[in-house]
Order: sequence, then structure tokens, then C-alpha cells
Amino acid sequence: MSRVLMVIAPEMFRDEEYEHPKTVLEQRGATVTTASVAPGTCRGKLGMRATATIAVADADARDYDAVVFVGGDGASVFFDDPHAHQLARAASENGRVLAAICIAPGILARAGLLAGRRATAFESEKADLITHGALFTGAPVEVDGRVITANGPAAARLFGEAIADALGLH
Repeated sequence: MSRVLMVIAPEMFRDEEYEHPKTVLEQRGATVTTASVAPGTCRGKLGMRATATIAVADADARDYDAVVFVGGDGASVFFDDPHAHQLARAASENGRVLAAICIAPGILARAGLLAGRRATAFESEKADLITHGALFTGAPVEVDGRVITANGPAAARLFGEAIADALGLH
């Protein structure tokens, strides 16, 4: 059974970008764990409540088959967070699926993980991704090896399907 860690901001994560991929992954048999800055209740931009059971600082990428960073304005809390960067780098180094949607690909870019890779993100992050060496495509969903990025809420379900496909979940 595939284990997926979804990382959300404590406030202002984008509801659909969490809910839709989580639903797809669970429907295909994955076990989803939610992480944030600290364990506890997190609030989405549209009012959704989600419970993080682990802090990003305490998460070990080797315990999961995929690490997914959810977007929304609040995701900027992880842009320069050393724990988020370490988690993303460990996922990449250990061959895990590494995914981010909306503004969250900026986390991967700042962690040095998008240089030379095709990637997409919310339009506001285009310059940042390019500055960090990404090959920005602007596509709704972009898959480059084990790295999956998506551009925003409208792509959330396709993003979840791409992650599930990468994990071999049918």
C-alpha cells in the first residue's frame, strides 16, 4: 500500500488542492498522512478544516512513497523553511514521488530541486521558478521523472491522478 505525505499550511492552504488529490489517492488505495508546521487543525482559504498529525520537521521522507506540497497563499510559509527543504530533498534523494501545486512548486525550486526540470506553477511563481533554473511550461500538470507539479485549483484532480499514476495506483 502506498503511503503519501501531504504538506499543508496551517492557514490559507487551498482547499481543492488538498481535498481533490487526497480523495483520488485514497480512492486508489493510498494511505494519506497530513503534515503542517505543527500538528493540529489547519484552515483552508475557503473554510475547510484539516488535521495535521505530524510536523514537517518530524517527517521522514523515507516513511512515504510520495511527498506532496499543497498550495494556497499560506504555502509561502514553507518557501524558505529549512525543514520543508530537507523533506523535499530527502524525498528526491530516496527516489520518492515529489509533487507540488499552485505556489508550492516555489518550495521545490528554492530547495534546488527544479533546476533543469520541466515544471509548472501558479503564474505568480513563474519568474521564481525560472530564476531557480526550472524549465517553466505553464501546463496544468507537468511530470518530469518523479517530480510532478501543477498550476492551481483547476488542475487539482488531474494532479492527484498524476501522483496516483506515478505510484502505480489504478
